[in-house]
Amino acid sequence: METDTIAAIATALSDSGIGIIRISGNDAVNIADSVFVNKNGNKILKSVKSHTIHYGFIVDFENIKDEECFEDKWKDYIIDEVMISVMKAPNSYTRENVVEINCHGGVLLLQKILEIILNSGARMAEPGEFTKRAFLNGRIDLSRAEAVMEVIHSQNEFALASSVNQLKGKLSDKIKKIRADIIYEIAFIEAALDDPEHMSLEGYPEKLNIKLDIMLEEIKKLLDTSDDGRIIKEGISTVILGKPNAGKSSLLNILVGEEKAIVTDIAGTTRDILEEHVRLHGINLNIIDTAGIRNTEDTVEKIGVEKAIKYASDADLIIYVVDASVGIDDNDRNIISLIKDKNVIILLNKSDIDNVVSREDVEILLENNFSEQEYKKNISIIRTSTKDIFTNEGIDEFEKVIQNMFFKGRIKNNNEIIITNMRHKEALKNAYESLNMVKKSIDDGMQEDFYSIDLMSAYSELGRIIGEEVDEDVVEEIFSKFCMGK
Repeated sequence: METDTIAAIATALSDSGIGIIRISGNDAVNIADSVFVNKNGNKILKSVKSHTIHYGFIVDFENIKDEECFEDKWKDYIIDEVMISVMKAPNSYTRENVVEINCHGGVLLLQKILEIILNSGARMAEPGEFTKRAFLNGRIDLSRAEAVMEVIHSQNEFALASSVNQLKGKLSDKIKKIRADIIYEIAFIEAALDDPEHMSLEGYPEKLNIKLDIMLEEIKKLLDTSDDGRIIKEGISTVILGKPNAGKSSLLNILVGEEKAIVTDIAGTTRDILEEHVRLHGINLNIIDTAGIRNTEDTVEKIGVEKAIKYASDADLIIYVVDASVGIDDNDRNIISLIKDKNVIILLNKSDIDNVVSREDVEILLENNFSEQEYKKNISIIRTSTKDIFTNEGIDEFEKVIQNMFFKGRIKNNNEIIITNMRHKEALKNAYESLNMVKKSIDDGMQEDFYSIDLMSAYSELGRIIGEEVDEDVVEEIFSKFCMGK
């Protein structure tokens, strides 16, 4: 267990109104006391109560040569006017003594105060070391520690809500409950095998099978959220498809809010891939604008079309822009073949001019290529114009379609547990497989001691999520990705 005292700047290193330097460790209060005085020039921090805040000054005492002149000289060596928070162990973020210095947020000033703290006996904290100590000291488990960084890096309201739920311990509580159920069965089996005279295993496999079904269902529910979790965390991979001059680039420019793509009346202007990141009312879209899909002999344009087809195959969402002012042709039919089994929003564009293509025409095209269940489940049609799609009315409809298509309202449920971490997903998958192995052993009529092996494997895999069954190098890897000062 680490016992030295660490310090770091806990706020962004840029000029700002306020900056915070955090100190944690056995000597945190003593070190802070050695550089701080109150307005009367008194050192007070060693005697103050926990969870109190104090006004005063950081003083560069190292440069006061004549100690006898301290009362007269200390004001000449003030570095900054500050507020200091004192939180004594174990009631702190790290369960150690913690001091936070709230000073002015100039970069040079923050670095100067940190230098004085380090010269007074602290060492520079490693990335994530404060949270790592909170984990090692038992204040939070590993999944909650990981949630700290997910809260910091959340890019939308859905990711933030999911991360906050994990930080509250909702995932931890679920995992601990399943582990408790598993260890109970392991203990029962071992006790019955050790003392068969007093504990009978007769009929036990059937009872265990029922309990395994409940555990497997709970784990499956968590695993089923992992696809949503990836989208919440990373954003929706979105590809814009359509024939040349259908309005794809105009749509991209409207979504981004600036002229990112060249727009002309000449078909085939977009020949390469344009990628942009858009936040749409709390939903992140990683948008790719592609070359118009058509048969062409132009070598460069043909490469662009091939790229468009490749990106479409990997997309979470396809926005198919249909030029409603021209008729449906073979190019549209080719595009329809690319959107099978995809989430698709079809925009009937150029609705502000005379239309050749109606909503009914598109529905007939879909019916000829997909079953009614397929296209009604995964495809939504919006009649619009890129000139007015992102009025308030247009953006609300567009956002609502995406929310219903991907999230089905579940993310706004504050009690929802969403798996956004690949490490957690892998551990859950392994635990699920181990529990299924127990069921197979029951079906095969194996002895009860075989059950314990796979039950313990599932127990260990779930323990990896909360940090009770995890190697030190994994812990180091996790916290190395944290920002400094957290």
